[in-house]
Formats: sequence, structure tokens, C-alpha cells
Amino acid sequence: MEVAGFPCLSFLIFFPVVLAAALIVVPGSSKGTLKTLAFLGGLVELSVAAWAFCAYDSSSVRGGFVLLESLDWMPALGIRYQLGADGISLFLILLTALLFPLCVLSLGDSVQRLKPLLVCLLFEQAAITGTFASLDMFLFYVFWDAVLVPMYFIIGIWGGERRVYASMKFFAYTMLGSVLMLLAIFYSGYTYHAQTGVWSFSVLDWYQLDMAFATQAVLFSAFALAFAIKVPIFPFHTWLPDAHVEAPTVGSVILAGVLLKMGTYGFLRFAIPLFPDVAREVAPWMLGLGVVGVVYGALVAMVQPDVKKLVAYSSVSHLGFVIVGLFSFNLLAYQGSMLQMVNHGLSTGGLFFLVGMIYERRHTRLLDEFGGIGSLMPKYATLFLITTLSSIGLPALNGFIGEWNILLGSFLNQPIVGVLAGTGVVLGAWYLLQAVQKVFYGPIRNEANRALRDLSFREVAVMAPLVALFVWIGLFPAPFLGRLEPSLSRILEEVNVPGVKPYRPAGIVAHNGSREG
Repeated sequence: MEVAGFPCLSFLIFFPVVLAAALIVVPGSSKGTLKTLAFLGGLVELSVAAWAFCAYDSSSVRGGFVLLESLDWMPALGIRYQLGADGISLFLILLTALLFPLCVLSLGDSVQRLKPLLVCLLFEQAAITGTFASLDMFLFYVFWDAVLVPMYFIIGIWGGERRVYASMKFFAYTMLGSVLMLLAIFYSGYTYHAQTGVWSFSVLDWYQLDMAFATQAVLFSAFALAFAIKVPIFPFHTWLPDAHVEAPTVGSVILAGVLLKMGTYGFLRFAIPLFPDVAREVAPWMLGLGVVGVVYGALVAMVQPDVKKLVAYSSVSHLGFVIVGLFSFNLLAYQGSMLQMVNHGLSTGGLFFLVGMIYERRHTRLLDEFGGIGSLMPKYATLFLITTLSSIGLPALNGFIGEWNILLGSFLNQPIVGVLAGTGVVLGAWYLLQAVQKVFYGPIRNEANRALRDLSFREVAVMAPLVALFVWIGLFPAPFLGRLEPSLSRILEEVNVPGVKPYRPAGIVAHNGSREG
């Protein structure tokens, strides 16, 4: 993959920071100028991310990393500014680059304190991209924690009535897991030094660590707790509904679209391949938690009177599928889990956009306040139904192929797990279609709804790219799955799963001077 020396990943991380600095000097009263600059900058970011994704040749790198950048940062400790991407991280970086300009486009004229909100969004984008691109574990931790700060302000300043409580709960929960992970990172670096005589925090080096099972168990627990809270896995999910309900629309979209994926990405990139013996040992427990999350999230979503809280609990259910796939340890389930991360970001992000659009008009999210509005807002009803069917997993839309691969892959290894997780598909269709029926069909029960206006061109433009991707991924999933296969196979090889063709990074020089591949 030729990049002519262009630091692509550094650009994707720091361009939003530069853009945020530029917005600060733009007059605060010029809302149109602020949104235009932020949106155009987002399109530049998306173009670079799309170019990197399309240029990635999975067949030539055999699961390894591309776009490598490495500079000394704290050489005495072996800590480096080390970036790289493979098929897994490129998917998530592209998803991040797509959702942020759509968030900017979704902002209406009524938004207060627009400039600081845009600055927070841009810093959030930079931190999330850095998390997905980091190969040095200390650098990963810096970006991982940096993500908390802008989101804390987004919820705490622009959120609902209980915004301070929700932002504090979000920050406290996620910081708790992060501190334990930091201790595990330092101990892993110390272990690498003890075994090799060289300090390194590169995950490429750490893949070669040889640790006793007890040591792996302690370190896996610290990493897994941080990732489980971020996903969030049942029973660590209690911060999420509050954060979603109180967050502004753009905050909910970023939370559901990409921030939660940091947890599942952490399991896939770090916890499972770094501590494979423990990962295999705890797999039945993790599968159980995944299934509980699928069913519990769906059952609680069914009884929610608030449509935003319904979508929030649907996230718990859908991400339970991802956990089931990750701990099924076969390529089919891994492909489904990775694709489901992207699908969830698209469909659930789309649902939060749509909930925000109706809230701007009626200032309520209670299902009983609506009814029969499909005849008044046909464009809105059509887009809501398509997005709902995507989230349900209707064949020919994106959600189907991810859930199908997860369920089939888990069924091959653990038939009972596959069957139990499959009930979540039925329950998901139940609560989402029930919500559609209450909101759009039947007589108009509330006279206040008669004044509702349909979506504007700007609002349709927000949803159009998402709907296009629903159909594209649903009908033509092979190009997406093909880009994932070598990287996922390499992780399965690290876990020593029998029957998987080995893949090794080609031509990557590890920090200790050895060459992998």
C-alpha cells in the first residue's frame, strides 16, 4: 500500500485538532460559517479515511499493519508514538470519519453555544481515531482516556435535565476501568523488559510475550473490565441508558456509533490475542454474559415508554451479539462481530438522528404522545422504517449479514448459545416494530401532532448516506468481509484456534529489532 510518505493516520488524528483551533478564531455569531467550516473539514477527513480504506490490499499484507508511523517519545521506557492500521481498525476509523460530519450537518439553528460544541466534537473525533490507530499501548491509553473529556462536556453542557448526573456517572464508570488497565499496561511493559532486557510498549512486541496463566488471568481481568464497561457488557451497562437519554442527539450518535466500539475493539485487538490462554478459559462465561446482554437488553427495551431509552437498551442487546461472536473463536463469527460493530454504528446512529429530529419538533420522546404521524411526515416515516428494519436485521439490509454470521458461527461451536442469542433477533423485531406502529400508524391521538412538518432537505441529507450503506452492505457484503478476513485470521492464530490458516504480518519490524513475517 503506497502512501508516498504521507502520514495518513497522523493527519486523521490531528487535522480535527487544527480545525478546532481554526474555529476558535471564527466570530462566534457566525453560526453558518462555523458549521460550514466544520462540515467541509469533516468531508476532507472522510475523503482521506476512505482513500486509506479503499487502498488497503488485504491480500498483500496478509493480516499485518499498514500506514505505519513510529517516532521516539520516551525512549528510556521504550514508549513510542507508534501508529498503524489493518482491516479491523480501518473499518472503525472510516466509520468515525463518516459519522462526525453527519453530526455537524444534523445541528439545527437552535443549538446554543455552537462553537464550543463543534470544538468538543472535533477533539472527540481526534481522540477516537487515535484510539483505533495506536500500536503503542501507552499511546493507546492516552487516547483512550482523552475520549472521556469532550464527551463529558458534551453530555454535561448540552444534555437534558439530568445531564450533570449522567455525565458524572459516565466519567466515573469508565475512568474506574481505565485506571486498572493502566496498571496492567505498566506491568506488561515490565514483564516484556524482564524477558527481553528491552523496554517496549508496542503491542506488536507484546504479542510475543510468554506469561504464566496466573499472570495472564490478572492482566486479562484488568483489560477486560475496562473494555466491558465501555461496551458495555451486562452488568456493567447501567451508565449507558442515562448517558444516552441525557446526551444531545450528536452525543448519542457518537456514543452508539463509535465510542462503544472502543470496548469491543479492545477485546479483539488486545485482551484476546495478548492473553489467549485466559481468553479461551473464560470464553463460556463471556458467552453467557453476551447472551444475557442480548436477551436482557431486548426485554427491557420492550417496556420503555421513551423511544430514546428504547434505542439505548437496544444497544446493550445488539452489542451482546458482538461479544458472543468474539468469544466463539471462529472466523465466521469474528467476521460477523466486526461487521456488526459497523452495522450497529450505522443503524443505531441513524435511529438516534431520527429520534432527535422528532424531539426538535415536539420536545417529547414518549411513545404515547404520538400515533398516526406517518400520514403527516411520510419522508420521516419511510426513513425511520428503513432504519428500523436495518437494526432488526432484515435480509438485504446490513444488519442481517452481521447477525447471521455471528449466530451461525456461535452455533457451530456452541449450539445452545446460538439458539439463545437468536431469540434476541425475534425480541428485537418485536420492540422496534411495536414502536413503529405506535408512532406512525393508527389515528392521530394528539392534536399537537397535526402541526408537525416533514423532514427538511438537510435532515434527509443526514440520513441518505446511512440508508445507502444499509443497502450496499446488505446486498454486497463480500468486499467488506474480504478486507477483514486476514486480520481476523491473524488474531485467531494468536489464540491458537485449530483449523485456522496462520497469518503473520509481512515485513513489520518490531521495536526490539526482530522482523515478523
